[in-house]
Amino acid sequence: MMYTRIAGTGRYLPEKILTNFDLEKMVDTSDEWIRTRTGVERRHQVRDDQTTSDMCVEAAKIAIEDAGIDVSDIDMVFVGTTSPDLVFPNAATLVQQRLGIPACPCIGMEAACTSFIYALTTADKFIKADETKCALVIGAECITKLVDWNDRNTCVLFGDGAGAVIVKPSDEPGIIATHLGADGQYKDLLYYPVGVSKDLHKAGTDEAAITMRGNEVFKVAVKTLGNVAAEVLRKAEIDQSELDWLIPHQANLRIIQATAKRLNLPMDKVILTVQDHGNTSAASVPMALDVGIRDGRIKPGQLLLMEAFGGGFTWGSILLRL
Repeated sequence: MMYTRIAGTGRYLPEKILTNFDLEKMVDTSDEWIRTRTGVERRHQVRDDQTTSDMCVEAAKIAIEDAGIDVSDIDMVFVGTTSPDLVFPNAATLVQQRLGIPACPCIGMEAACTSFIYALTTADKFIKADETKCALVIGAECITKLVDWNDRNTCVLFGDGAGAVIVKPSDEPGIIATHLGADGQYKDLLYYPVGVSKDLHKAGTDEAAITMRGNEVFKVAVKTLGNVAAEVLRKAEIDQSELDWLIPHQANLRIIQATAKRLNLPMDKVILTVQDHGNTSAASVPMALDVGIRDGRIKPGQLLLMEAFGGGFTWGSILLRL
């Protein structure tokens, strides 16, 4: 059986840091309020002239070096993001050109915070179909450009960043199982109100900002993340007690803690990075993976469960052995 293995990882965070104390000067909030309700202590913010593809390129360079490959080895590029540079061409195409990767399929995927999980799941299918031998998969977000910095309920949550992985075929696991889902009935709980075919004239105004009903999102997120974890374990016929690490979407500490509890996992088996960069949407899972590998907690052969939940709602999980 053919598996998809992760051969290299990388991440990039913008230089500018906004601490909770910085936000105290901008909106009616406090460091204690933010930390106790979200777990966030700081977040990174792109420069005005910095784009999502800029961050993708930097994260990809590190992953390529980590995998010990050349750009000429890459034959497919995926970028999961909800904040691309342009309407078209897609961000994956921009990354391919800037890195000097030979012409190949370049796919942009938009599933909000679940975009990286969707992208990596799709790359896995292409590898198992023998359609690619080496794929670059990135989750990246300039989410702070979509935030209303006068809305204390949302501006404290989000940050920018990019995470990348190189994946290749392998005779040994690898990605063992995946599970994706979505349900548009929850659209009004978390959304961005402006698009190309709807109210584009409002872009850049106070009416164009992330809109979220936090309490309702929390309730659905906790239930759904528990279910998607259980489903991918069921597919693989693996008991949750065998998990070495949970790598969740870094949205909110309380959601992560509740999800771990539903899985009967202690928090010392959870890779937690939300305190350092806030909710980076599509970038949070690949960045957390990279952090865990590079600080030595995640070791070869260990069993990992990655999962995410985002606006739509969308959700997904991936079970793999490193």
